Amino acid sequence: MARYLSEFRLYVCNQWISRIPSHRIRLWYYRRVMKFTIGPKSYILMGCSFDCAGGLSMGRGSVINPNCRIDTRGSVTIGNNVSISNEVIILTADHDMNSPTMAGREKAVTLEDYVWIGTRAMILPGVTLREAAVAAAGSVVTKSTAPYSVVAGIPAQEIKKRSSEQAYTYDASYKRLFQ
Repeated sequence: MARYLSEFRLYVCNQWISRIPSHRIRLWYYRRVMKFTIGPKSYILMGCSFDCAGGLSMGRGSVINPNCRIDTRGSVTIGNNVSISNEVIILTADHDMNSPTMAGREKAVTLEDYVWIGTRAMILPGVTLREAAVAAAGSVVTKSTAPYSVVAGIPAQEIKKRSSEQAYTYDASYKRLFQ
């Protein structure tokens, strides 16, 4: 019975709650029912889907834009002032191709403070994007980055560095009406 309730909670989250054009209702459900930790002034916009309850922690001033898939099975930790653009996919679980039973495995993903992920980028299990790193639109990030690095491509490789001399102070929190 517990499994059915868990699956129903996830179905309601991904099919109904994520489509409600009210931040307050969505955040209430994500915090209270899905057991996500979401800091002040952080938002999850419409159309995002998740793979299980728990496993998501967001700092303050961060945003997950519309239509992202966040695989919370292996846990996702999002720092402060992180911007995740539309249709980003963050995976924390896969299968071991060398296992005779194709055993599943989970690896946490961490996005440190001031990270920016471009539209339709994909972050694979076990990756850490270090402070102020940028993953360009359409990138497939297969390994962890250095702080202030800009990565792009398939697989993503460092193409340049952001200035580490400047103090990044932007606030990624914004909530659009009906989003």
